[in-house]
Parts: sequence; C-alpha cells; structure tokens
Amino acid sequence: MSTEPAKDPSRDDFRGAKLILFLGDDLLILRRDHTEGIPWPGYLDFPGGAREPGETPAECALRETTEEVGLTLTPDSLTWEHFRDGLWYYAAHLPAERIDNVVWGGEGEGWEMMAAEEFAAREDAIPHFRTVLRDYLSILQSAAG
Repeated sequence: MSTEPAKDPSRDDFRGAKLILFLGDDLLILRRDHTEGIPWPGYLDFPGGAREPGETPAECALRETTEEVGLTLTPDSLTWEHFRDGLWYYAAHLPAERIDNVVWGGEGEGWEMMAAEEFAAREDAIPHFRTVLRDYLSILQSAAG
C-alpha cells in the first residue's frame, strides 16, 4: 500500500487560472479585447489566462498577473483557491498603494479599479466569474462574523 497522498487530478489537468486581485478595497479588473475568436470579447475579466506546459495552477495565475498588469506576487500572497470548470481561481489582497506599480501589459483594452459588488452585478462581466466572486465574497462575509 502506498503512503503517498492521492493525486489531485485538477492540479495536473486544468486549462488556466484567474486571480481575484484586491488593491485596497477594490478589484483590479481587465477589459477583454475584441479579437476574432476570443471568448467573451469586450467583457470585464480578472487577471489570468491559459496554462503553460508544466505550470502549477498558482504559477499560472501569478505569471499571467505579472504579464498582464506588471504586478509580481508571491505564492504566499494568495489567500484563497477554488477549482471550477477546468479553471483555478485565486484571491489576493494587496495594499491600495500597489496600484502605483500597475504596468499595463497590452493584452485587452485596458484595466480599471472597481468595487467587488459592482463587478458581481455588471452585465458586461464574464458571468461565471461573477458567480465565483459572489461565492468568495460570501466566504469573506461568513469569516468576518
């Protein structure tokens, strides 16, 4: 009998990762471009994207965040993780001052700061990301009291 822990297939077989990134009280949000064939063109999005060969879910989320908005985070800055429909979702809460370190990577139409509740209510936000954010906010509210 093996003493190794059971392997989690979602850690090896996933499409990509997204980061719910708070800078202070607000989320850093991206606006997807209108490139032909891109899913959800023009919609509001979280930083993140497709997995590169050999990447872990966290490595994917952190690399994509650096590429897209110039913010380098460490794995210990990730405060939550969730797997759904082939994607890993993470959350991180950074000080508001880190907004001064945002450098747009040029993917999509731009970035903006937005209240989490606004993103969750926006019709132009990717619907399943709105659901994941609502779930995360519910967990935060439960933990707060």
